[in-house]
Amino acid sequence: MLILNFSVFSSLLGLFVFCSSRKHLLLTLLSLEFIVLSLYLMTSFCLMFYNYEFFFLMVFLTFSVCEGALGLSILVSLIRTHGNDYFQSFNVLW
Repeated sequence: MLILNFSVFSSLLGLFVFCSSRKHLLLTLLSLEFIVLSLYLMTSFCLMFYNYEFFFLMVFLTFSVCEGALGLSILVSLIRTHGNDYFQSFNVLW
């Protein structure tokens, strides 16, 4: 039960950091990855508790790795075009 409480607390903490960070794109991507890791921990604990198979975790890890690679590619392309990862420097109207 302690692991489940820790994963719920860490996902809420990651959500708080995601909502409060408004300057850097890298910080928001890191908080999203932290939320994904806490959800992975919570899902693995629940599947272990109910004696289910862990095939779903492999699918979840596949999608989370794809999400991380997509976020990093967007970050690299934004840094190449704008020079930094500040949200204030992005002009939405252009």
